[in-house]
Amino acid sequence: MAPQRFHEQFEQIQRSMPDVPLAMGPDDSAEFIYEKGYVLVRDGEDARVVEDTVRAHFTADPDLVQDHVRRAGPRTNRSGITRIQVGDPGTGDRAGDPTVAHALRALRETEGRAGRRLVSRNHLVGITGGVNSCPGDEPAPATLADGTNPTAAEGAHDPGSAVGVLVIDTGLMHDYRSFPLLAHTEGDFQVQECDEQGVLRQYVGHGTFIAGLVAAVAPNTDITVRNTLQDVGAILESEFGEKLFEAVDAGGWPDILSLSAGTSNGRTDGLLGVEAFMRELRDQRTLLVAAAGNNGSATPFWPAAYADLPDYQDVVLSVGALRGDGEFGACFSNHGGWVKVYAPGERLTSALTGFDGPVPYVYQHSTYEACRYGFGYSCTCLSPRHTGVLSESGAVAEPDQVMFEGYAQWSGTSFATPLVAGMIAAHMSAQAERDPRVARYKMLAANSGYAEVRGAHVPALRPPTWRPVSVTPLAPRS
Repeated sequence: MAPQRFHEQFEQIQRSMPDVPLAMGPDDSAEFIYEKGYVLVRDGEDARVVEDTVRAHFTADPDLVQDHVRRAGPRTNRSGITRIQVGDPGTGDRAGDPTVAHALRALRETEGRAGRRLVSRNHLVGITGGVNSCPGDEPAPATLADGTNPTAAEGAHDPGSAVGVLVIDTGLMHDYRSFPLLAHTEGDFQVQECDEQGVLRQYVGHGTFIAGLVAAVAPNTDITVRNTLQDVGAILESEFGEKLFEAVDAGGWPDILSLSAGTSNGRTDGLLGVEAFMRELRDQRTLLVAAAGNNGSATPFWPAAYADLPDYQDVVLSVGALRGDGEFGACFSNHGGWVKVYAPGERLTSALTGFDGPVPYVYQHSTYEACRYGFGYSCTCLSPRHTGVLSESGAVAEPDQVMFEGYAQWSGTSFATPLVAGMIAAHMSAQAERDPRVARYKMLAANSGYAEVRGAHVPALRPPTWRPVSVTPLAPRS
């Protein structure tokens, strides 16, 4: 991952969440974002052990202050976790939080004796990464005349057999119903679409775009979009589990839950903040289809990486992204054995906003001279080219402003995910299969599609109405 891109994304998220001091971690690199001054623990006995152990450790060390160590969250809640303050979140910089690092180290022996994790950073869960988010300088405007990609599949909506798809994302645009494919979509509206200057805020329209992709691939669906990810598409891990429970409580457990958000955490045993939700999900019939993330990394990305854990292999399907031609992995896509299937994720076209009239958007991303991941094709790092407000220190150029009038072209594992969710839903309708987990296995068993990702031969799902985009090799650099 490019350090410049990481720092730019960090700044955007911190501006959106000014009351939550954040740091980058782990301490020796930049792989995720977390809350300063606090750790996350299970409530109950674990919380008492962690609080007492950290306080004793800080008291015994003359360089540490134990005055801030206290319970900072509810003693019980449905998500089963609570926050414990271990330091002053206002001290230090974004490069890391020493008090959190000391608290984690203080629990090493206790965790070793217990044989399980007791404490965690409070990670920021974000749209396909939070750290790297959706790649490149996108979204880009797309003309209505060119239509969507994928185009709408044939088929009718039947209220009696429609597959329920829940999308956890940024919410719906106020004019989303002017897009015919979203006639059977409902849910929460985007809280704030534009800033004070009337310009679209970052990641606004993301949930609408995803709903449009599901509807295009699977017309016999009832889609619900929740606006869980309001702050630049991000939420703290300590709040995420509770919000997931609220989403399923509002409309019941869906057939398919499409999630284009997550985080790495440097571990192989999941996220503490969603542990209770994942246990309850396991006992339902819902299939979680989750994005593998956009950091170009093989590091497990959660919740998608639950697909590799024995207890959740039937419950979760992790999705990586293919490049525009559908033959190889997109440069930004996370990869590895924990990613179970790949689908097109580069330069897809769907509904964004602006059907009621043009809406401006100002690009805030960098312009890159080369692919951040060393790939040799004209990837989304490079195209479309825009001048971003954070591109260069001291830059005098005005950032590019574009106008959206309905459609957008966007790339990321964010969008490969709803394509797979839609294909499973379409398979359920075609085969009259009511169990989404069974449908997933049957569809993959019947699938003959493969692609190459970082030299590995991997299963690939390509919607029948998806059109490949030509891939241009980069000219050799002189």
